[in-house]
Amino acid sequence: MELHASEIIVFLILFILVTALGFAAARWHKADLGLLHEWGLAGRRFGSLISWFLIGGDLYTAYTFVAVPALVFGAGAFGFFAVPYTIVVYPFAFLVLPRLWAVAKKHDFITASDFVRGRFESHGLALAVAITGILATMPYIALQLVGMQAVFQTLGLTSASPLGQDLPLIIAFVILAIYTYTSGLRAPAAVAIVKDTLIYITIIVALVVIPARLGGFGHIFQLAALHKKAVILPAKLFPAYSTLALGSAFALLFYPHVVTGVLSAKSGEVVRKNTIFLPLYSLLLGFMALLGYEALAAGVNVGKNLNLAVPLLFAKMFPHWFTGFALAAIVIGALVPAAIMSIAAANLFTRNIYKEYLHKECTPQQEARMAKNVSLVVKLGALLFVVAIPLTFSIYFQLLGGIWILQTVPIIVGGLYTRWFHRTALLISWLVGMVVGTWMAVSLHFTTSIFALHLGSAIVLGYAGIWALVVNLVLAVVLTLIFRAAGVSNGKDATAAADYAG
Repeated sequence: MELHASEIIVFLILFILVTALGFAAARWHKADLGLLHEWGLAGRRFGSLISWFLIGGDLYTAYTFVAVPALVFGAGAFGFFAVPYTIVVYPFAFLVLPRLWAVAKKHDFITASDFVRGRFESHGLALAVAITGILATMPYIALQLVGMQAVFQTLGLTSASPLGQDLPLIIAFVILAIYTYTSGLRAPAAVAIVKDTLIYITIIVALVVIPARLGGFGHIFQLAALHKKAVILPAKLFPAYSTLALGSAFALLFYPHVVTGVLSAKSGEVVRKNTIFLPLYSLLLGFMALLGYEALAAGVNVGKNLNLAVPLLFAKMFPHWFTGFALAAIVIGALVPAAIMSIAAANLFTRNIYKEYLHKECTPQQEARMAKNVSLVVKLGALLFVVAIPLTFSIYFQLLGGIWILQTVPIIVGGLYTRWFHRTALLISWLVGMVVGTWMAVSLHFTTSIFALHLGSAIVLGYAGIWALVVNLVLAVVLTLIFRAAGVSNGKDATAAADYAG
């Protein structure tokens, strides 16, 4: 790609700004960052406004900003499944997340696995949730890097050599790793304010400028149809579209980074308010999805990398200085969720693997130090994932993330509302759901998460995660009835009904 000085200068100024902000965040709500609840949850101090930026930055990642329009660019209307799923998720979140916050606050739970262990007195079930969360998070972090790679390529900062191709990415992630290590969750919270401001400005400008330059939305949709990209979803894809939206909504809330963002709020009321106002991001996402059609209409040539659709569209439609601004918004939009994801994975490993099985007597300071070190390892692992594995395969692996996380929903949501499910039944059904979902993805060669279910002569296309979840739930109910009838112990509940209100 051709280098433009004004693009690079604007980009670097904004990147340096957020880097400085990330380091300065260590002194925000100053506390002892040698304690895990301060480093990993910011002391549970965030109010409504900061939580709105942080959780929004958590849910709407740079890969979302790049991948959703890229999917529309490549597959047409099916790519809009992300819009209804981010609408469906908030009523569910309104009911579930304040309960999780309340019981976590009462018992000093830092992860979802902490809650599961306390609710069911089951180390095995807690370990299952922790392993699932870490496995699903790694490729998710890696895909933040995929979005950043697309930006660096558009800016012309990469070269043909292997080192030249990955060097900008490595530098950006080293900086991210250092300020996350020093500032903890305060760093992405502070940067999220800048990130969301940049994203909103970029999309508002794009919404006005790009359609005007391309002859209006009517002309854009006509050109998309000429490219044989469906503007109206075909009826045969309705089940696939709806199950993917529904399954993605249920899975989204229980990714470790989302749980971490929620538990950092200072009250359950803050969480409830956020579920009311966060749908503003869904409106933004709808406008972003339209960028896929606009890239088609603009004649953007992405080669084999669909993720270049939005960066190249911005480079083609905007003056150079504003292209630098817009591309910085995408990269900064990757840094925020990547930081939170690495912190969340570190919290899970430290609390539910290291402290439970490797060093039961560790001090609070040792616990926090281990979490900081693990956050570095997680980032390094994600970086190696992108550098060492071909781009196509890294995207395919991410499909498993949603399928896997969805299998923890019966454990966490079931636990938040009832003790009826038997802990052993939940563990077995989780394992079966994981195996079934993974088998479906493997049988599809990781090229899609839509699995054709054969019901007699009928073939129903649907999200593999939903099919696996149905198996999971049915088995959990049947096995619970069996274990209860056999009088198998269901452990002691460390929580009380009153703990879930607040």
